Amino acid sequence: MASALQVRAALRLRHLISALKPGIHVPCARPIAAFGTSVSSGKVAVNGVHLHYQQMGEGEHVVLLLPGMLGCGETDFAPQIKNLNKKVFTLVAWDPRGYGYSRPPNRDFPVDFFERDAKDAVDLMKTLKFNKFSLLGWSDGGITALVAAAKYPSNINRMVIWGANAYVTDEDEMIYQGIRDVSKWSERIRKPLETLYGYDYFAKTCEKWVDGIGQFKHLPDGNICRHLLPMVQCPTLIVHGEKDPLVPRFHADFIHKHVRGSRLHLMPEGKHNLHIRFANEFNKLVEDFLQ
Repeated sequence: MASALQVRAALRLRHLISALKPGIHVPCARPIAAFGTSVSSGKVAVNGVHLHYQQMGEGEHVVLLLPGMLGCGETDFAPQIKNLNKKVFTLVAWDPRGYGYSRPPNRDFPVDFFERDAKDAVDLMKTLKFNKFSLLGWSDGGITALVAAAKYPSNINRMVIWGANAYVTDEDEMIYQGIRDVSKWSERIRKPLETLYGYDYFAKTCEKWVDGIGQFKHLPDGNICRHLLPMVQCPTLIVHGEKDPLVPRFHADFIHKHVRGSRLHLMPEGKHNLHIRFANEFNKLVEDFLQ
């Protein structure tokens, strides 16, 4: 007989594959006017690799957008890139090493990959001459944001995270195993990533990610960054979709409890992609908080 844990995980997995990255699109040439402002992009040398970024807006408040697993700036943040106020904010959307256009190198997942991404992100911003900035971090990008805020507090202004977790449980590990085989993903979700990466790289990187995130389960308390949460000093907004099939509610509650002064905003109908599905509501929430 299936355990209660297995039943809960199965129910979540039923919704996960179709909700992983809906709205994803492959970056392509488009008129700059589509973003409502001029867009600059390029690759710069940071920590021994070349990182790709897009920059748009002319506001004094600089915001770095941190994507999730297999994501890059354009695939994960199209509604934010297009619609956040460019008069108030300057947006930088980056591709972590091994993702999007920050290749080579191929993506790998050593036990310190979140710390590596956090250092890459902060050093990228310094290379672009931004020494103080806010963070918008989704999923893995939310974990990276937490690490960056804890380790580089003098550089971080404010932070918004959603779909993030500070540790890995048995339930989490079962959910992750459910997305290992990308051939089981819906074609609507799978095909754009195949086009972006090629099937082999996409499939192998997903498998590597499952193993990479799963290794934290074997550390004390499943620790990813829970030990760093009390070190976060910046004002922090945690947004959680109560129908998120990938990240259970207790993760948001834990981060809220251990990041001093943080705010938790619940979206009853939100799933893992709440910033895409409810983009207008999310964008207003972010703009109000950051300002």
